[in-house]
Amino acid sequence: MKISREIKAAIIVISSLLLFIWGFSFLKGSDLLTSNKTLYFHLENVEGLSTASIVTYNGLPIGKVNNISFDAKNLTNLVEIMVQSNIPISKTSIAKIYEPSPIGAKTVAIVHDATNQEMVQNKDFLKSEVALGMLSQVTSSLKPIEQKLTTLLDDADITVKSINEVLDEKTKENLRNSMESLSITLAQLTQTTKTINAMLAENQSSIKSSTKNLEKVTGNFSKISDSLAAANWLQTMKSLEKTLQSVDGLMADLQAGKGTMGKLMKDEKMYQNLEGASRELEQLLADFKKNPKRYVHFSLFGKKNEAYQSTKRDSIVIKYD
Repeated sequence: MKISREIKAAIIVISSLLLFIWGFSFLKGSDLLTSNKTLYFHLENVEGLSTASIVTYNGLPIGKVNNISFDAKNLTNLVEIMVQSNIPISKTSIAKIYEPSPIGAKTVAIVHDATNQEMVQNKDFLKSEVALGMLSQVTSSLKPIEQKLTTLLDDADITVKSINEVLDEKTKENLRNSMESLSITLAQLTQTTKTINAMLAENQSSIKSSTKNLEKVTGNFSKISDSLAAANWLQTMKSLEKTLQSVDGLMADLQAGKGTMGKLMKDEKMYQNLEGASRELEQLLADFKKNPKRYVHFSLFGKKNEAYQSTKRDSIVIKYD
């Protein structure tokens, strides 16, 4: 049986058309040779998600996003995905949207809940969750820093304004003068330091000699210290203790009125007698100066001296208190 050219052409065209349809579907992420099921989930923000986004299961691509539309009833976005039917997905699994790379499009990852044995059916709804990508995490981390930096810049701006208000022209001029004075002082200090260094260089030999003398004096002090340390301090302290005991005994005798000094300190009558004798001696000396003839008789030619006639005025009167 011969096949006509027309039938051959038709078979080739139909085969090419089927191959084109299969290839186009394969490029879109769906395989006509495998059975698929459609699942849905709601998502508030679908930015970065498209109908070409891949659906993965444990990192393995199992489907793609088939359609994204707005659900007017729930006032949110409705995402339709098509996955392979042979993949075990429980009803409590989560459709997590994440960014595989900072420059890549968003991807839907099915997080399977192994604790639930009830599998999803065609056109069931899954819960959705958005996982922050690397860029989003960095952006979220930088937001508090940005706020703090903004606050710090505002505070710095206020501080600068306050300083500008305080630093008027007169204050600025005073600061300039102070800086100039400080520069002059530093220059003088530098010159003084140079002078001191020059003096030290010139008198280096004298300084060395003084240092050696000081070392000798220190050595002598050390020898004296050693000599003092080697002295018999115990015997000296015992002698000093005996001396102090003797002094204590002497002071006790004085307090008790023993001996001449003790009686003089304690016997009031003896003190009065000594005081009276002292007064009499004083009056006697005074009378001797006034009337020496009363006590001394001297004649160069052997003439007999006349007897001294005492007067009432010349009489010595001694009174005791």
